[in-house]
Amino acid sequence: MKTKNWIKEQRRARVKQRLGKIMKCLCSGEQLIVDEIVPSPASLATKDYAVGAYSPHAGEIDLKPDTGNIEEAESSLRESGYLNYEEARALMGRYEYQKGNIEAALHVFEGIDIAAVTPKMRLTLSRRVERPKRFSQSDAAPPMSIHAVSLLLEAVYLKAKSLQALGRYKEAAQSCKVILDIVESSLPEGLPENFGADCKLQETLNKAVELLPELWKLADSPHEAILSYRQALLYHWNLEEETTAKIQKEFAIFLLYSGSEASPPNLRSQMDGSFVPRNNIEEAIILLMILTRKVSLKRIDWDPSVMDHLSYALSVSGELRALANQVEGLLPGLIDRKETYLTLAYCYYGETEDLTALNLLRKLLHNKEDPHCIPGLLMASKICGENPEYSEEGIDFAQRALEDLVGRCDEMVGVAHCLLGISLSAHSRSVIVDDEKVKRQSEALQSLENAGTLTRMRDPNIVYHLSLENAVQGKLDAALHYAKCLLKLEGGSNLKGWILLARVLSAQKRFLDAENIVDAALDQTGKWNQGELLRLKAKIQIAQGQLKNAIETYTQILAVLQVQNKSFGSGKKHLKHNGNHDRTLELETWHDLASVYISLSQWDDAEICLSKSEAISHHSASRWHVRGLLHQAKGLNKEALKFFRQALDVEPTHVPSLVSIAVVLRKLGSRSSAVVRSFLTEAIRLDRMNASAWYNLGLLYKDEGVASAVESAECFEAAAFLEETSPLEPFT
Repeated sequence: MKTKNWIKEQRRARVKQRLGKIMKCLCSGEQLIVDEIVPSPASLATKDYAVGAYSPHAGEIDLKPDTGNIEEAESSLRESGYLNYEEARALMGRYEYQKGNIEAALHVFEGIDIAAVTPKMRLTLSRRVERPKRFSQSDAAPPMSIHAVSLLLEAVYLKAKSLQALGRYKEAAQSCKVILDIVESSLPEGLPENFGADCKLQETLNKAVELLPELWKLADSPHEAILSYRQALLYHWNLEEETTAKIQKEFAIFLLYSGSEASPPNLRSQMDGSFVPRNNIEEAIILLMILTRKVSLKRIDWDPSVMDHLSYALSVSGELRALANQVEGLLPGLIDRKETYLTLAYCYYGETEDLTALNLLRKLLHNKEDPHCIPGLLMASKICGENPEYSEEGIDFAQRALEDLVGRCDEMVGVAHCLLGISLSAHSRSVIVDDEKVKRQSEALQSLENAGTLTRMRDPNIVYHLSLENAVQGKLDAALHYAKCLLKLEGGSNLKGWILLARVLSAQKRFLDAENIVDAALDQTGKWNQGELLRLKAKIQIAQGQLKNAIETYTQILAVLQVQNKSFGSGKKHLKHNGNHDRTLELETWHDLASVYISLSQWDDAEICLSKSEAISHHSASRWHVRGLLHQAKGLNKEALKFFRQALDVEPTHVPSLVSIAVVLRKLGSRSSAVVRSFLTEAIRLDRMNASAWYNLGLLYKDEGVASAVESAECFEAAAFLEETSPLEPFT
């Protein structure tokens, strides 16, 4: 045993001695003739670059070889009995690279003819996989040792790193790609387990796989970067789990934020019916979901930034429900419970599930959780302000936020004041007592004015609500002023600002100006977003007696919606809330068009419009009401009454149907005035700004004679005021 160890040590010493001679020859530039070096057309001495010329301290070169290099070279010498020209250059190049002599290292690496040895490297790699399967003595030995292959591939990698350090990114990427192409073409099925574990081959491949996409990005070649990322993830490189996760994350980030649109991947092993991402966002979402799944399986460590990027990707694609599912599926403790409540509330609010979002915020703002969470308080107040039945709770949330914001930045305080004003305004509409209603309206306007002052009238949302609240309260001049300020502030980029300005002008009976505003807005708005503007334009045309023009405008809306539905149906992703909005717009457009045909006594055309509406939604209070108007126009009051009642069955708070029932009952005289009055007072309770309800109530009081003359006069006065200040479309 001792003899064997002694022989092994002697052999190792001889290898080191021969390697030392080679290193000394390469460093000095002298020609050393030894049997171990394969003859080359031109010796290193005549072709090599003088290393000292590139060293920071010429003449002070450390000739001590690197241990890692020696071990790799020793393995190659033991297996083949010699160190050839390319291997010697690879060894010397690494030696210079480690010393920091980048240009000298690059010169040495460039002397390696990698194309010439590539066939041998491929054959060696492929035979290394085949030999364990069918090994026999008759099998030919591979043309190179696996250690020599490892040494040469590492040289190519270091050449790429040298080029990167010198700012030659495209050349560096091309050099790095050579490594992956050689391995992938040699082993098309991927690397077996523990392949190259006895040398540095696996380590070199890991580094090259990570480096290549970064080099293409530095070379400003996004398409090649995407292909290299896919190559890294689709080919079996035997990467560690953390390395694969890092590449997946970096690829997802590049897809989301690079601004370069990737073509769909062409998966060779794709199964029939499997999902293939159609764009950057979908591919990024898949990658990020894979990462969250790995976290759940405890295969990788938790990275909070992954959820940040996934939240962005799913939000911009309108998949907030999917985001909520991802957050709910995370292991407990990865995200703080308070943050979970807030994130889920945002998701469900975005999916128009307001009550679910509000319940989550109530849990968050409970005394046992975080009652002083400012984002939670503001979000809860916003939701309550948009839902009148929760408006009182919204007032409380906004006031609590203001208490916690004392001494904080004016912008945040301004937002809290704005939300308080919105909730107060919503609450004022449900108040029955006039004094309380006036008080709430005054407080709402004051809160919004405070918000405008604190934000120096630079917040478009606050300016919008200032204009809106003034308009709702009949202060049209102030509303017009703020609407113009909003248009200037946003530069006409927001559709809501244009529509509000046109509605205010229509309330002032300035129909020509309102139509001009709508036309200007149409010029600034894309085709898919013109529906609401065109509908308002049609109503302005009706108010001016231009019924034929209105019919053409309504037809234009329906044509746009039809083309839009076909476009999105062919593969485009249409956000859910946009789809519901378009469906409602189409439904109401058919109803408006039917009403125009009714006014023109074109009964058949009106019937066609109503049949189109029924195909969209069978249960529509508006459609039953318009059908009732059609029968009423024909003089069929009893049939009309049936349809109005059906409208109330669908929607008990449908104000137009309440008023229409009262009108028909008054005409028929089949019910007492108290019954008729009950329908009108209920309509006024639901909508105090309804001029028609006030007018018909005045007529009812007038029918009762002198005893109700005062009430009749007050109702007519209210109706006249509302008629003068009512817009063609409700402000809210």
